[in-house]
Amino acid sequence: MVDFDVVDLPEADHVAEGERAPEFTRPLVGAEYWTDTALSDLDGPVALVFFPMDGAFPATYVWNEIRDREWGVDEDLTVVGVSISTPYEHKTFVEERGIRYELFSDPSAEIGDRYGAVQDLDGMTGVREHRPAVFLLDEDRTVEYAWVADQWPDFPDYDEVEAHIDNL
Repeated sequence: MVDFDVVDLPEADHVAEGERAPEFTRPLVGAEYWTDTALSDLDGPVALVFFPMDGAFPATYVWNEIRDREWGVDEDLTVVGVSISTPYEHKTFVEERGIRYELFSDPSAEIGDRYGAVQDLDGMTGVREHRPAVFLLDEDRTVEYAWVADQWPDFPDYDEVEAHIDNL
């Protein structure tokens, strides 16, 4: 039996399809190191995947699904994550989960705010995390697909996202 409640989240005023993706620079964490990286530094189309903090079951579920579906392996697509976790937490998460993707660290949730993908964490005042969200960006950083969770927990329709990846 599942031991959590599904919670409706307030409506998200998120970046929409056809809009230009907000630029940002944050630490981008891989298996070996991290470095401050701008969104505009990434090559080709980008799948920008927002997820709750490392260690939360939704984070594990999202990245296991993306890993198993091999997003970006056969496509000209850069897949990156964004969460409130620190670079140190990301490095551990990448190593423990065998994730071959890089993850942006956004502890202030500022990037999440700019994309409209933030929620209060369990009703704790001043503590926020990213909602699960997927933004597919073309090479010019125009949003071609946008999905933001309206419940916690909620997950993207991975088949639908893949259909949009095929059209990038």
